[in-house]
Amino acid sequence: MTMTGKAGKKRAVPQLGRLLTSGAPLLLVMKASCLTAQPVASPVPIQPVHAPDFKGKISIYAKDSVADWPVPTKAPANAPNVVIWVLDDVGFGQIGALGGLANTPNIDRVAGRGLIYNNFHATSLCSPTRAALLTGRNHHAVHIGSHAAAPAGFPGYDDIIPKSAATTAKVLSGQGYSTMAIGKWDHTPAQFTSTAGPFDLWPLGQGFDHFYGFMGADSDHFEPNLWQDNSLIPTRPHAKDYYLTTDLADQAINFITGTKSSAPDKPFYLYWATGAVHGPHQSTTSWREMYKGKFDMGWDVAREQIFARQKRLGVVPRDARLPPRSYKIPAWSSLSADQKKMYARQMEAFAAQLSQADHEFGRMLDALERTGQLDNTLIFIVSDNGASAEGGLEGLYREMRFANGQPTTLVDNLEYYDRWGGPATTPHYHAGWAMAGNTPFRYFKQSSHEGGARVPMILSWPKAIKGRGVRSQYGHVVDISPTIFEAAGITPPVQVDGVSQQKIDGVALNYSFVDPKAPERHKIQYYELWGNRGIYAHGWKAVVEHRATPWDFQHNTPFKDDVWHLYGPNDFTEVKDVAATNPAKLEELKALWHREALANNVYPLDDNPSRGRLNNERLWKGTTNFTYYGPGAHGMSDQAFAPLKGNSHRIDAVVDMKQGGQGVIMAVGGSEAGFSLYLKNGKLNYDVNGLSADIYHIESPQVVSPGKSTLSVEFRSTDRGSGTAHLYINNHEVASGNIPVTAISAYSAGAETADVGRDNGSPVSNRYAAPYELNNATIERVDIRLIDN
Repeated sequence: MTMTGKAGKKRAVPQLGRLLTSGAPLLLVMKASCLTAQPVASPVPIQPVHAPDFKGKISIYAKDSVADWPVPTKAPANAPNVVIWVLDDVGFGQIGALGGLANTPNIDRVAGRGLIYNNFHATSLCSPTRAALLTGRNHHAVHIGSHAAAPAGFPGYDDIIPKSAATTAKVLSGQGYSTMAIGKWDHTPAQFTSTAGPFDLWPLGQGFDHFYGFMGADSDHFEPNLWQDNSLIPTRPHAKDYYLTTDLADQAINFITGTKSSAPDKPFYLYWATGAVHGPHQSTTSWREMYKGKFDMGWDVAREQIFARQKRLGVVPRDARLPPRSYKIPAWSSLSADQKKMYARQMEAFAAQLSQADHEFGRMLDALERTGQLDNTLIFIVSDNGASAEGGLEGLYREMRFANGQPTTLVDNLEYYDRWGGPATTPHYHAGWAMAGNTPFRYFKQSSHEGGARVPMILSWPKAIKGRGVRSQYGHVVDISPTIFEAAGITPPVQVDGVSQQKIDGVALNYSFVDPKAPERHKIQYYELWGNRGIYAHGWKAVVEHRATPWDFQHNTPFKDDVWHLYGPNDFTEVKDVAATNPAKLEELKALWHREALANNVYPLDDNPSRGRLNNERLWKGTTNFTYYGPGAHGMSDQAFAPLKGNSHRIDAVVDMKQGGQGVIMAVGGSEAGFSLYLKNGKLNYDVNGLSADIYHIESPQVVSPGKSTLSVEFRSTDRGSGTAHLYINNHEVASGNIPVTAISAYSAGAETADVGRDNGSPVSNRYAAPYELNNATIERVDIRLIDN
């Protein structure tokens, strides 16, 4: 700013210049504009403009001013750290502390210093359980009534968690906690899973400061596709001994030690969601070898052994009865020698994965102890649902065969016997082992019977809970959030970011910490998944099993033929259906279920297993042309990519190649299913991974000349995804071949991606190592066009 002198010349105001360059408050600058060029005789106190809560004093000079520092938000004094380990697909009877046959010494170590809740429940499926756990609200009430990959256009099922249901992480972060989510995050809609977001339903948008993990239902443990915060970590060749759960534990330990080094008084909230032991049941060699021969007795004897252990441990009442063998599961004694051999190997792989995860968790416990945090850390160990029978009546050497309606045979599986559970397979066990894993209950994951809904839950907080004990009060995953709030001395806010919050449905479990016989406070809870329904009320439970076989997506009972069952308060294992003798009680509970359904967005009931595929078609309805640009088009969810599965299409890539150019032009999917268009040894290649039944390979006989070319593949679909493929260089056909099998529903469980210029995650083809990034060439664009046959 300048002033005008007597001669009409402009000159600078020295004092004002100094104020402007010193970052003085705007009000002071404005006052200075009216000053003369004379020196200021004495300090002039002024009022701060941009700091209304400032309690100090600002003068012209710092020596005459009084500082007042903003006070950061601090958690309540002595608020505990929180660690939540969400086990995946672990049944009630699969960990040592609850009678399981796999070695879990570190889970048992936590149980030995805390509480085992033997009447704790989840929603019977991963996505809805996690949404309920993280928000403290019922799953339909936060719009995730089934899996995030299978949304529907209704409030209970659209997968869009409302801002009125802030997560515990969001609240704790605003109350002075450090927060981090590690591992599986599978309740973000597929269409939002890309580098373009939006990210408000990702971990950072849900209140976490940091995220490291995978976006999907499961992941390959040797070649995962991983994200850090909101960014895809480019696939790089992993060390020979790389294993995902080890990596996730390393990240957790870094978070624990880093937080306590930088801010020792700041509590943390760590959500550790391993892929273990959801399929694929993978582990490193030494862990698999530890279990060789350990399950040769079969699932019937294993079930009896687990049941006896549970009674000795006191987690199952002494008078409880073991239900009959679950629906369609054969007796072990009826099996052939080859069947017994194969099925025992499947359970060995599962147990190895669980024990290896337990070992990595033990390293985290050691870090908590080393940093002096173990006693004041509230630890939850909980499963998202019961043991999974999705491996069907043979088991699977590749999971995606189940998802695409291509079950494996015993002969198929035996080919992979020696490699089962290693990098060459993505396996799942026979449903008979899920039956044993859910001992002493019936049915499986996805069910509203106890086998699907009642899960192991261990809680430890040595500072507040002394000794070990069993708690039998009813509990549900929605109870975890209010338990944390009460332990931390935090009242959930009525508004978050200006949005009024819907009620928390859970009930804090803290009342049960001291008194094992305290009357339960969570007295009513509904269930619903894929039409399976149930209601718990004051000890009674009514349930209808609409889909009894989770491995069969093709056959559902008509809703009009559903049969409700009723179990009384003292029937721990649901062995005595009293519906016929208590019709009035059954009708009362059915009416109560209807009331809860209306209150929680449960209607309309929908048992359509193809919603994921239908959603992909809905996203692109009417669109037949798609364009992707290198190098940034990568990390796109394969479930929200252009709808190519089962459809005829043409891909045209404009590539400018130098001598020696090679690498992936476009790849979608991974080692279980997908396709890749790539250059190798100067030739154009097209590989289709046909659900690992085979990798169908087509290669141009001639090399691609340097310079700009249009490299193309045209796939003509015939029946259920089979068809023919034709390769073109500059619109001249150079090769073709039959493709007998392709994916028609899913390339992966969500963690694999669609990529231009690289193959992130596990490789589609066995003819290269991921990421096989394109080099000595640039991609101008990739055009995809759906075509009629």
